[in-house]
Amino acid sequence: MNYFITAIGTDSGKTLVSAIVATAIQGEYWKPVQAGYPTDTDTIKKLTDSSIKCHNEQFILNTPASPHYAAEVDNVVITMNDFVLPDSKKDLVIEGAGGTLVPLNNENFVIDLVPQLNASIILVSNHYLGSINHTMLSLELIKQRGYPLKGIIFNGPSNPSTEKIILQHTQAPCLLSIPQQESLNSGIINNYAQLLSNRLDELD
Repeated sequence: MNYFITAIGTDSGKTLVSAIVATAIQGEYWKPVQAGYPTDTDTIKKLTDSSIKCHNEQFILNTPASPHYAAEVDNVVITMNDFVLPDSKKDLVIEGAGGTLVPLNNENFVIDLVPQLNASIILVSNHYLGSINHTMLSLELIKQRGYPLKGIIFNGPSNPSTEKIILQHTQAPCLLSIPQQESLNSGIINNYAQLLSNRLDELD
């Protein structure tokens, strides 16, 4: 199964989660659209000690902004036909750009990649004032589109009340809660990957 990692917004922890998921399923990693530097692919390599195979990005854009704007700045045209799954014999972890409704171009959004890439969504949520609304709106969008949702991963400082109300009202499976980390290394990634692997086994 391919997993599409998206989030309720930017800087929610998609790359950290991608490293954990790829390690848990012993899969490979692909970031179709990279906007700005350093690249998330480089971060994945550092977090996993290069133990995860990373495929080349379809687009590397210079401006750290929404892909539709970053592409415009670079005089690049992004179309849905540009996105074809890389050749892989393993399950693939695909990291989106920003949140679910970040524009790729004037017509398409990040979430539109999900059916094209034959993936199941893992939504990353982090806690801040307003995150309940943003998380539930993202889950409602996924439901309305009829896209497969594997579950939600909470990242950052714990907020049991927030997590409880989101899970209660959406019935989304909670795959993992990752507390705030002072530093990150491959050992930490491996520890959470084992927890996630156990949880995925429970759900299958």
